[in-house]
Amino acid sequence: MTMTGKIKNLLFDLGGVVISIEREQCVSRLKQLGMRDADDMIGLYAQTSAFGSLESGAISAGEFHNEMRRHFSHPVTDEEIDGALNAFITGLPVQRLQALRELRKRYGVYVLSNTNPIMFHSRIAQLFRAEGLEMADYFDGITTSFEAKACKPDKKIFDYAVATMGIKPQETMFFDDGQANVDAARALGFNAELVEAGTEFMQTISQLGL
Repeated sequence: MTMTGKIKNLLFDLGGVVISIEREQCVSRLKQLGMRDADDMIGLYAQTSAFGSLESGAISAGEFHNEMRRHFSHPVTDEEIDGALNAFITGLPVQRLQALRELRKRYGVYVLSNTNPIMFHSRIAQLFRAEGLEMADYFDGITTSFEAKACKPDKKIFDYAVATMGIKPQETMFFDDGQANVDAARALGFNAELVEAGTEFMQTISQLGL
């Protein structure tokens, strides 16, 4: 399938597409800290409770820390909580960064991601500095759920992305590792493809002829 010419923008999810993630590492770290209900706190794709509220921008990082402390029977620090959250992220190979820079020569390259301010401003930002650049050097625009006050697959976050980044759905190819998010994007007029687990996004792009 070839879509060259029709597509002007590439819109990427972060976790599971650009950045490697492992939910169980985060859950394990929280359990090590003494959280009994860590599995419930860190859901698979639809994060619940305080974690979901943080990602949707409903609560601040400080409020999140205080809410998390209610799930422990002993004192835990903000740094310990943040460290456990960041264990969710396992890496960002340099070849993916290089691929993003190459893609920007031919397309507008954007982000639409469910994430939270703690991970976004610490571990995620750090990973994008591997080549001595900043995250903003790899993308023409970034939409996060905590800034949009809505999480995928909610229509609101896609509308927010269109309005703030100035992209047109019909000219944009969206890549996500969650089928519900892909389906939501297609329903709103985006071109969208699922990036299967264990697959590099460049493989998917190549298969599309982009």
